[in-house]
Amino acid sequence: QLQLVESGGGLVQPGGSLRLSCVVSGFTLDYYAIGWFRQAPGKEREGVSCISSSGGTTNYSDSVKGRFTISRDDAKNTVYLQMNSLKPEDTAVYYCAGGRIRWGCGGKYDYWGQGTQVTVSS
Repeated sequence: QLQLVESGGGLVQPGGSLRLSCVVSGFTLDYYAIGWFRQAPGKEREGVSCISSSGGTTNYSDSVKGRFTISRDDAKNTVYLQMNSLKPEDTAVYYCAGGRIRWGCGGKYDYWGQGTQVTVSS
């Protein structure tokens, strides 16, 4: 059974940092692109970042470019999202998702984690 489990969320002050983790089981990262998404109250879910199955392609939304970094540890079957210089507008539930995407990391994501809350507030 394919599963993704996020962790690492919490309350942080503006300008602070958090690192989210997404541990996957039931599949290996070699065959699945992993994306990070977020949804704030009253807003639609948006894509934040993604990494291809090869690990060679990463993408970021304009709102997080230069502040967030996606990476992965194949030995641990884990994908990370390092978030620096956090802003109040980054407050949302963050989800990781897996998709059998052959090229790059844009495409359909079929498997989703339960989400982790990130709150940026003073």
